[in-house]
Amino acid sequence: MRRILIIDDEDDIREVASLSLEATAGWQVAAASSGAQGIELAKTYQPDAILMDVMMPGVDGPTTFRKMQQTPEIAHIPVLLLTAKVQGVDKRRFADLGVAAVLFKPFDPLTLAEQIIEALHWNLRPPSPTRSAASTPSAPK
Repeated sequence: MRRILIIDDEDDIREVASLSLEATAGWQVAAASSGAQGIELAKTYQPDAILMDVMMPGVDGPTTFRKMQQTPEIAHIPVLLLTAKVQGVDKRRFADLGVAAVLFKPFDPLTLAEQIIEALHWNLRPPSPTRSAASTPSAPK
């Protein structure tokens, strides 16, 4: 089962995205309301991907992404930015950051999971259980 972390300062966006991904894809979703909270949660939750708002008070999405890239335990996690800005200059700026993809608000809750799957080139099967196998003790002999 895929695990997604949503980082957005808007309660409504976090709730709609969470419900959407849980209902349409069966994914486990965790949510944070700020970049700092998201970084800390990502370290313990170890999601398969992070969906993060660009415009947040205090530390914005691009700055949070750069901090994530400097944090070894989460630097490998793909980040998708969520933004209402759709101008070409913004798209280029976000792409230059090295994020996995940029998704646009308002998003369609019925197709959000499909957009993430397509952006990350995931197949529809769940990921291999390497994470859980590594933490599960072997059966007694």
